[in-house]
Amino acid sequence: MAALVAATLALGVFAMTLGSADVSPLQVLRALTGQADQRTAQIVIHIRLVRVLAAVVAGIGLSVAGCVMQGVLLNPLASDYTLGVSQGAAFGAALAIVAMGAGSVQSTGADAVLIRNPYLVTVAAFAGAISATLAVLLLARYKGISPEAMVLAGIAFGSLFSAGTVITQYFASDVQVASIVFWTFGDIGRASWQELGIMSAITLPAAAYFILNRWNYNALVSGDDTARSLGVDVARTRMAGMFLASLITAVAVSFLGIIAFVGLVSPHLVRRAIGSDYRFLLPGACAMGALLLLASDTLSRTVVAPVVLPVGAITSFMGAPLFLYLLAKGYRRA
Repeated sequence: MAALVAATLALGVFAMTLGSADVSPLQVLRALTGQADQRTAQIVIHIRLVRVLAAVVAGIGLSVAGCVMQGVLLNPLASDYTLGVSQGAAFGAALAIVAMGAGSVQSTGADAVLIRNPYLVTVAAFAGAISATLAVLLLARYKGISPEAMVLAGIAFGSLFSAGTVITQYFASDVQVASIVFWTFGDIGRASWQELGIMSAITLPAAAYFILNRWNYNALVSGDDTARSLGVDVARTRMAGMFLASLITAVAVSFLGIIAFVGLVSPHLVRRAIGSDYRFLLPGACAMGALLLLASDTLSRTVVAPVVLPVGAITSFMGAPLFLYLLAKGYRRA
């Protein structure tokens, strides 16, 4: 745990040295402590620090959300991506771009595609993500489907939302299709201080709630009957966990685009190192998620610099092989 935090801090300082303006690690530290000149402080504090903090907060949120989803659904393949939350957000964004006129795009001198009304797209993406979650939760609430079936329902809803996105693109103009594709690329650089504040205000209290309920998640791993005999309100714990996990995922995806597999990979990496005790798994997953997403974002900025690759593609390169490995090996209950 301490090693993960130390590695995240060191990588964060390194990430803040990257960019068109040369800034040394010592200058970064001086800027963070208020001892640098105005130009360096402006670059480090107002431009690069927010990107690093956004990667850390989003990594914590996606990872702890995946960890809780896997625990309450008793399925190690559960995550925001496999439950359809990300696909719901993509459909909401596509609908806003095409049907609500938020998709007007422009090409800058660098030929970048910019969405003119990002907040409308963000709100629509959030609505789509929450819709996917509520659909699964309502099935569980009123039809009594099992936790395993909830994952299958999430996959079905994810396919449904993906089909909706494809149909929306079919009726869109060329620039609207370009805008939709641009939004679906996960990009940490979209975050501003305002968006970082909103993500932090939702993610950090939710992570604290999960850690305070760590004993309930440990009891759920032993089965519903055992958890009830220990005094755990199984239905309430499961619903609250799923709702909060989906909420922090929806916020991150809405602001940063689709960042797949962080919620799947991070808990499994920690689980293999320290086991499935949620007293240690939850804080470990937070630390691993922050380090993993920050490392992915740093890699996306350096591998073919000065071109910045979509961070969602980098995380998918890491997560997809592990997903296939779990499917091939056969999973055990989380």
